[in-house]
Amino acid sequence: MQIRTGFGVDVHRLDVGYDLWIGGLKIESDLGAVGHSDADVLLHAICDALLGAANLRDIGFHFSDKDPKYKGIDSKILLAEVMLLLTQKGYHVVNVDSTVILESPKLNPHIPQMCSVIAALLQVELDAVSIKATTHELVDSFGERRAVKAYASCLIQK
Repeated sequence: MQIRTGFGVDVHRLDVGYDLWIGGLKIESDLGAVGHSDADVLLHAICDALLGAANLRDIGFHFSDKDPKYKGIDSKILLAEVMLLLTQKGYHVVNVDSTVILESPKLNPHIPQMCSVIAALLQVELDAVSIKATTHELVDSFGERRAVKAYASCLIQK
């Protein structure tokens, strides 16, 4: 039995005129995340954690922001592709733990649904997906609502 851990982080700038996608859900907000894809920081951090655990490089290596086929892509598709890569190497996900840093809107009401979406994509039980939300107490770019950040760690097993 081989087990590995992985860690991922992602940051996106916030601005008007964009949608805010987090954990596979569109969240109502006056500011959205700016990015080449749908800019879902949580799914991107999870992708990087899983790719890193399996020694498969990073999300930018597999889904370049220079490639027009990924412009505006739903990050759930990217996570599904990452899962295919993991499966091809003989791995399955044991669990994922994550934290999203966003001053507002509050994410806690959306966390159960985010967990359901992510668990389905990772092909794990709901209890294997942990999402926490925090603010930066009005400090720095995150506290000033100029950016959103997510951290994710994972355990995979062969």
